[in-house]
Amino acid sequence: MNQSQSQAYDAGQFERPSVTTDVVIFSILDEMLKVLLIKRKVWPFEDMWAIPGGFVRMDESLEEAAYRELAEETGVTDSDVYLEQLYSFGDPQRDPRTRVITVAYFALVSADKLNPHAASDAADVGWFSVYDRPALAFDHAQILDYALERLRYKLEYTAAGFQLLPETFTLRELQDAYEIILGTKLDKGNFRSKLRKTDVVESTGHYRSTGGRPALLYRFREDAVAEVKARRLFP
Repeated sequence: MNQSQSQAYDAGQFERPSVTTDVVIFSILDEMLKVLLIKRKVWPFEDMWAIPGGFVRMDESLEEAAYRELAEETGVTDSDVYLEQLYSFGDPQRDPRTRVITVAYFALVSADKLNPHAASDAADVGWFSVYDRPALAFDHAQILDYALERLRYKLEYTAAGFQLLPETFTLRELQDAYEIILGTKLDKGNFRSKLRKTDVVESTGHYRSTGGRPALLYRFREDAVAEVKARRLFP
Protein backbone atom coordinates (compact mmCIF):
# COMPACT_ATOMS: atom_id res chain seq x y z
CA MET A 1 0.00 0.00 0.00
CA ASN A 2 1.51 3.38 -1.08
CA GLN A 3 1.14 6.64 0.84
CA SER A 4 -1.89 7.87 -1.09
CA GLN A 5 -3.66 4.57 -0.60
CA SER A 6 -2.91 4.50 3.13
CA GLN A 7 -4.23 8.05 3.52
CA ALA A 8 -7.43 7.10 1.71
CA TYR A 9 -7.99 4.01 3.83
CA ASP A 10 -10.38 4.59 6.72
CA ALA A 11 -10.29 1.69 9.21
CA GLY A 12 -13.19 3.25 11.09
CA GLN A 13 -15.64 2.36 8.33
CA PHE A 14 -15.26 -1.34 9.16
CA GLU A 15 -16.52 -3.13 12.23
CA ARG A 16 -13.83 -4.69 14.41
CA PRO A 17 -14.56 -8.08 15.95
CA SER A 18 -12.57 -8.93 19.05
CA VAL A 19 -10.10 -11.81 18.91
CA THR A 20 -9.26 -14.27 21.67
CA THR A 21 -7.09 -17.35 22.04
CA ASP A 22 -8.17 -20.46 23.97
CA VAL A 23 -5.82 -23.31 24.86
CA VAL A 24 -6.92 -26.90 25.46
CA ILE A 25 -4.26 -28.54 27.67
CA PHE A 26 -4.20 -32.34 27.68
CA SER A 27 -2.32 -34.60 30.08
CA ILE A 28 -2.54 -38.15 31.38
CA LEU A 29 -3.30 -38.35 35.10
CA ASP A 30 -4.56 -41.27 37.20
CA GLU A 31 -4.61 -43.43 34.05
CA MET A 32 -7.08 -41.04 32.39
CA LEU A 33 -6.87 -38.44 29.66
CA LYS A 34 -7.56 -35.12 31.36
CA VAL A 35 -7.98 -31.48 30.37
CA LEU A 36 -7.02 -28.43 32.42
CA LEU A 37 -9.92 -26.03 33.06
CA ILE A 38 -10.28 -22.73 34.90
CA LYS A 39 -13.31 -21.46 36.83
CA ARG A 40 -14.36 -18.02 35.63
CA LYS A 41 -14.46 -15.15 38.13
CA VAL A 42 -16.56 -12.67 36.19
CA TRP A 43 -19.50 -12.30 33.81
CA PRO A 44 -20.28 -13.86 31.44
CA PHE A 45 -20.54 -17.44 32.71
CA GLU A 46 -19.33 -16.53 36.19
CA ASP A 47 -18.45 -19.60 38.29
CA MET A 48 -18.52 -21.88 35.23
CA TRP A 49 -15.56 -23.91 34.07
CA ALA A 50 -13.84 -22.92 30.84
CA ILE A 51 -10.80 -23.53 28.69
CA PRO A 52 -7.97 -21.10 29.62
CA GLY A 53 -7.83 -18.12 27.28
CA GLY A 54 -8.40 -14.42 26.77
CA PHE A 55 -8.24 -11.43 24.44
CA VAL A 56 -5.34 -10.83 22.06
CA ARG A 57 -3.48 -7.57 22.53
CA MET A 58 -2.72 -5.30 19.59
CA ASP A 59 1.05 -5.76 19.96
CA GLU A 60 1.27 -9.55 20.24
CA SER A 61 0.95 -12.53 17.95
CA LEU A 62 -1.71 -15.19 18.44
CA GLU A 63 0.84 -17.63 19.86
CA GLU A 64 2.21 -15.02 22.24
CA ALA A 65 -1.33 -14.33 23.45
CA ALA A 66 -1.96 -18.04 23.99
CA TYR A 67 1.20 -18.46 26.08
CA ARG A 68 0.49 -15.28 28.05
CA GLU A 69 -3.04 -16.35 28.93
CA LEU A 70 -1.80 -19.76 30.00
CA ALA A 71 0.71 -18.17 32.36
CA GLU A 72 -1.79 -15.65 33.74
CA GLU A 73 -4.65 -18.08 34.35
CA THR A 74 -2.89 -21.34 35.23
CA GLY A 75 0.77 -20.63 35.94
CA VAL A 76 1.76 -22.80 32.95
CA THR A 77 4.71 -21.34 31.02
CA ASP A 78 5.81 -21.79 27.42
CA SER A 79 8.67 -24.06 28.47
CA ASP A 80 6.20 -26.59 29.90
CA VAL A 81 4.06 -27.42 26.89
CA TYR A 82 3.89 -28.46 23.26
CA LEU A 83 1.52 -25.95 21.64
CA GLU A 84 -0.18 -26.15 18.25
CA GLN A 85 -2.88 -24.07 16.60
CA LEU A 86 -6.12 -26.03 16.38
CA TYR A 87 -8.95 -24.14 14.64
CA SER A 88 -10.82 -20.82 14.57
CA PHE A 89 -14.33 -20.59 16.03
CA GLY A 90 -16.44 -17.63 14.99
CA ASP A 91 -20.15 -18.17 15.52
CA PRO A 92 -21.60 -14.63 15.89
CA GLN A 93 -23.48 -15.67 19.04
CA ARG A 94 -20.66 -17.53 20.80
CA ASP A 95 -19.91 -14.70 23.26
CA PRO A 96 -22.65 -12.49 24.82
CA ARG A 97 -20.24 -9.57 25.33
CA THR A 98 -19.56 -8.72 21.69
CA ARG A 99 -18.58 -10.29 18.36
CA VAL A 100 -15.63 -12.49 19.35
CA ILE A 101 -13.61 -14.81 17.14
CA THR A 102 -11.36 -17.23 18.99
CA VAL A 103 -8.30 -19.01 17.66
CA ALA A 104 -8.03 -22.25 19.60
CA TYR A 105 -4.81 -24.10 20.39
CA PHE A 106 -4.15 -27.43 21.99
CA ALA A 107 -1.23 -28.26 24.23
CA LEU A 108 0.28 -31.58 25.28
CA VAL A 109 2.22 -31.89 28.50
CA SER A 110 3.51 -34.56 30.82
CA ALA A 111 1.83 -34.23 34.21
CA ASP A 112 5.17 -34.37 36.02
CA LYS A 113 6.09 -30.99 34.50
CA LEU A 114 3.06 -29.08 35.79
CA ASN A 115 1.81 -27.63 39.03
CA PRO A 116 -1.03 -25.40 37.79
CA HIS A 117 -2.56 -22.77 40.04
CA ALA A 118 -5.34 -20.23 39.62
CA ALA A 119 -4.00 -16.74 38.98
CA SER A 120 -5.76 -13.37 39.07
CA ASP A 121 -7.99 -14.12 36.08
CA ALA A 122 -9.45 -17.34 37.49
CA ALA A 123 -11.26 -18.41 40.65
CA ASP A 124 -9.93 -21.97 40.49
CA VAL A 125 -8.07 -24.37 38.21
CA GLY A 126 -8.33 -28.14 37.97
CA TRP A 127 -7.89 -31.28 35.89
CA PHE A 128 -10.99 -33.06 34.56
CA SER A 129 -11.50 -36.26 32.62
CA VAL A 130 -12.34 -35.42 29.02
CA TYR A 131 -15.18 -37.96 29.30
CA ASP A 132 -16.57 -36.72 32.63
CA ARG A 133 -16.31 -32.96 32.60
CA PRO A 134 -18.52 -30.17 33.94
CA ALA A 135 -20.72 -27.94 31.80
CA LEU A 136 -18.44 -25.48 30.00
CA ALA A 137 -18.77 -21.77 29.26
CA PHE A 138 -19.15 -20.30 25.76
CA ASP A 139 -18.72 -22.93 23.02
CA HIS A 140 -15.86 -24.58 24.88
CA ALA A 141 -17.48 -28.03 24.82
CA GLN A 142 -17.36 -27.89 21.01
CA ILE A 143 -13.75 -26.71 21.10
CA LEU A 144 -12.74 -29.49 23.48
CA ASP A 145 -14.44 -32.16 21.36
CA TYR A 146 -12.62 -30.88 18.29
CA ALA A 147 -9.30 -30.86 20.15
CA LEU A 148 -9.80 -34.46 21.28
CA GLU A 149 -10.48 -35.52 17.70
CA ARG A 150 -7.31 -33.75 16.54
CA LEU A 151 -5.24 -35.29 19.34
CA ARG A 152 -6.31 -38.79 18.34
CA TYR A 153 -5.49 -38.08 14.72
CA LYS A 154 -2.04 -36.74 15.58
CA LEU A 155 -1.36 -39.67 17.87
CA GLU A 156 -2.04 -42.07 15.02
CA TYR A 157 -0.10 -40.24 12.33
CA THR A 158 2.62 -38.23 14.10
CA ALA A 159 4.92 -38.33 17.11
CA ALA A 160 3.51 -35.24 18.81
CA GLY A 161 1.63 -37.27 21.42
CA PHE A 162 4.92 -38.29 22.99
CA GLN A 163 4.85 -34.99 24.83
CA LEU A 164 2.27 -36.50 27.17
CA LEU A 165 4.82 -38.87 28.71
CA PRO A 166 7.61 -38.30 31.24
CA GLU A 167 11.23 -38.20 30.12
CA THR A 168 11.72 -41.94 30.64
CA PHE A 169 9.10 -44.69 30.45
CA THR A 170 8.55 -48.38 29.83
CA LEU A 171 7.02 -49.67 26.61
CA ARG A 172 4.03 -50.84 28.65
CA GLU A 173 3.51 -47.26 29.90
CA LEU A 174 3.76 -45.97 26.35
CA GLN A 175 1.17 -48.45 25.09
CA ASP A 176 -1.09 -47.63 28.03
CA ALA A 177 -0.95 -43.94 27.10
CA TYR A 178 -1.95 -44.67 23.51
CA GLU A 179 -4.81 -46.89 24.61
CA ILE A 180 -6.10 -44.25 27.03
CA ILE A 181 -6.18 -41.57 24.33
CA LEU A 182 -7.42 -43.69 21.45
CA GLY A 183 -10.00 -45.41 23.62
CA THR A 184 -9.13 -48.87 22.31
CA LYS A 185 -6.93 -51.84 23.14
CA LEU A 186 -3.83 -52.33 21.00
CA ASP A 187 -2.11 -55.60 20.22
CA LYS A 188 1.19 -55.66 22.12
CA GLY A 189 3.25 -57.32 19.37
CA ASN A 190 1.85 -55.15 16.59
CA PHE A 191 2.32 -51.98 18.66
CA ARG A 192 5.96 -52.70 19.39
CA SER A 193 6.66 -53.75 15.81
CA LYS A 194 5.31 -50.45 14.49
CA LEU A 195 7.17 -48.55 17.20
CA ARG A 196 10.48 -50.07 16.10
CA LYS A 197 9.81 -49.05 12.50
CA THR A 198 9.25 -45.40 13.50
CA ASP A 199 12.69 -45.25 15.13
CA VAL A 200 11.60 -42.49 17.53
CA VAL A 201 12.47 -44.14 20.85
CA GLU A 202 15.79 -45.31 22.23
CA SER A 203 16.83 -47.36 25.23
CA THR A 204 18.30 -45.54 28.22
CA GLY A 205 20.14 -48.66 29.37
CA HIS A 206 18.42 -48.36 32.76
CA TYR A 207 15.71 -50.49 34.31
CA ARG A 208 12.77 -49.92 36.65
CA SER A 209 11.54 -52.45 39.15
CA THR A 210 7.93 -53.38 38.44
CA GLY A 211 7.40 -56.08 41.07
CA GLY A 212 8.44 -58.77 38.60
CA ARG A 213 11.19 -58.72 36.04
CA PRO A 214 12.72 -55.21 35.82
CA ALA A 215 11.45 -53.25 32.79
CA LEU A 216 13.81 -51.46 30.43
CA LEU A 217 13.35 -47.69 30.33
CA TYR A 218 13.13 -45.78 27.07
CA ARG A 219 13.17 -42.15 26.03
CA PHE A 220 12.19 -40.32 22.88
CA ARG A 221 14.88 -39.14 20.52
CA GLU A 222 15.37 -35.38 20.51
CA ASP A 223 13.63 -35.02 17.15
CA ALA A 224 10.75 -37.35 18.07
CA VAL A 225 8.16 -34.57 18.15
CA ALA A 226 8.74 -33.82 14.48
CA GLU A 227 5.96 -34.79 12.11
CA VAL A 228 6.36 -38.36 10.90
CA LYS A 229 5.84 -38.34 7.15
CA ALA A 230 4.93 -41.99 6.78
CA ARG A 231 2.02 -44.33 6.72
CA ARG A 232 -0.26 -44.61 9.70
CA LEU A 233 1.71 -45.37 12.85
CA PHE A 234 -0.89 -46.51 15.39
CA PRO A 235 -3.02 -48.43 16.03
